[in-house]
Amino acid sequence: MKRVLFLACALLLSLSVFAQDLDDTWNYPALLPASDCPNSLLILPEAPLPNDAVFAYDFSQYLWGKLQRKEERGAQAAQDAKLDIDNVLANFSPSMGVTLTRTNSPVLAHLLAGLLNCQATTTAKKHYMRVRPFVLFNEPSLTSEDEPFLVTDGSYPSGHAAYGWAVALILTEINPDRQNEILKYGYEFGQSRVICGVHFQSDVDAGRIMGAAMVARLHADKDFTKQLCKAKKEFRKLSE
Repeated sequence: MKRVLFLACALLLSLSVFAQDLDDTWNYPALLPASDCPNSLLILPEAPLPNDAVFAYDFSQYLWGKLQRKEERGAQAAQDAKLDIDNVLANFSPSMGVTLTRTNSPVLAHLLAGLLNCQATTTAKKHYMRVRPFVLFNEPSLTSEDEPFLVTDGSYPSGHAAYGWAVALILTEINPDRQNEILKYGYEFGQSRVICGVHFQSDVDAGRIMGAAMVARLHADKDFTKQLCKAKKEFRKLSE
């Protein structure tokens, strides 16, 4: 009896620590060290300049994004900007067809938290230091609370778009029956950055490339594939 009580207490303690680790999502250990992540500076084309043809499309998309802010889509874009793990799980839940939380999906929560801190966009961001749309056009963004940080962070490629697309690819593996819904939301997750006015469309497009590259690289990592298998089993039980 004492052994059973001890094991029960140990399990509760481990679950408590498991959840507590995620309270500061940004400091959770990355799934891969930076040296093993795809290098965006070597992979992507140069960041577009204001006199490039690509920039004309970027500008038209910026204007499109501003029009969305007053609609329901604008509210979703602002919500997509919050990358704490509880919010990520909640936002992807409708496309998964089930409610995801840290409590019912702890393995998945840790996997997505570790994915968030994989540095697949950092090298190009730091090299180009592209000015963000709201700064270039001297207009407010949809996420004013993030502006003090964003003004000193490069716009190309979009880390949010990379993460959202990577999450969508991984969740599609976990729940292939909902692939269209998941991938659609993963795409819209990136478009939310254009609507917020914090990224150009070309930043988002490049971010998706890096998100896909990150997932491809992760599949060569044994620890990731083991964790992914556990997440698949976890989801099957949840969806029964």
